[in-house]
Amino acid sequence: MPTPSHLKSSLYFDFRAARRVPETHAWAGLHEHPVVDGGEEGTEDAVPVVDVGAAGAAARVARAAETWGAFLMTGHGVPETLLARVEERIARMFALPAAQKMRAVRAPGEACGYGSPPISSFFSKCMWSEGYTFSPVSLRSDLRRLWPKTGHDYRLFCDVMEEFHKEVRKLADRLLELFLRALGLTGEQIAGVEAERKIGETMTATMHLNWYPRCPDPQRALGLIAHTDSGFFTFVLQSLVPGLQLFRRGPDRWVTVPAVPGAFVVNVGDLFHILTNGRFHSVYHRAVVNRDRDRISLGYFLGPPPHVKVAPLPEAVPHGRSPAYRAVTWPEYMAVRKKAFTTGGSALNMVSTDAAIEPDDAAAAADA
Repeated sequence: MPTPSHLKSSLYFDFRAARRVPETHAWAGLHEHPVVDGGEEGTEDAVPVVDVGAAGAAARVARAAETWGAFLMTGHGVPETLLARVEERIARMFALPAAQKMRAVRAPGEACGYGSPPISSFFSKCMWSEGYTFSPVSLRSDLRRLWPKTGHDYRLFCDVMEEFHKEVRKLADRLLELFLRALGLTGEQIAGVEAERKIGETMTATMHLNWYPRCPDPQRALGLIAHTDSGFFTFVLQSLVPGLQLFRRGPDRWVTVPAVPGAFVVNVGDLFHILTNGRFHSVYHRAVVNRDRDRISLGYFLGPPPHVKVAPLPEAVPHGRSPAYRAVTWPEYMAVRKKAFTTGGSALNMVSTDAAIEPDDAAAAADA
């Protein structure tokens, strides 16, 4: 996933030793909107749950992607025992001594390695988290920076992550087909789209591991700044400690995603928003921290190869209308996104065409 990421400082911040939140990590405006529980079944703020193995899954995916831009995915077939081993390995990795982790620090311009969340380079404040980003296809070479002697821990970590990648990459193809069916495409049309654009065949994956330590003053700190994902869609595996929040309008509020054992959170990204001509909208989200418990998550990001132009599917554009977005590559979109972060604008608005976005959509995009 192309990203201009780097650490703000070469110095290691010891979250475990922190007895207060320093000004470098203190964020203003965190409580401008109320926070509601997304696990209350039967309420308008209950985060949608989609069993992708059940009949009618495409219709439920469509409703969730249109109204939320995210949903909890169950029935996916990835063994819970594997997910538990993944979480255990991530926790052990972040528990390594600081000197060992610092060997793998991302340098300016690098996409992979240890450090602050990749998005942090756009902001002056630091986030209450550590991260590690790698490409599954180069996992073993990437992780030698952390474990140069390639010992027992290295082999266990790589074996588990490769097994996870194999399972989730297959799941991504299944979900892509569900998304296309949710758009109303027939099996024949889906085959035609894949033959022409090779979306599933060429999708690339990036894995980002997150550790959100306990915080002495969670009201002043933030684990991950509010943003939308830039790619197609993201699978989020989170430990049983809530912290992921989705932004909803009418009225404006943050909805806390419940920690459901064995479930993935699926986030629609900006390039999928473009691919579906805005019908499936990307979701504005953030991660908060708490005083008592650490939280771990894994983001499995899917998107196009860097040279591929992403444009609205003809099937997603209403009859008689023009596409709402121009064609862009992922690196081109990231350059627009960087400008949007620095100017306070909306990257999606910046790549929209003269076919105006509906006012409500434009307002939502402006915060993304």
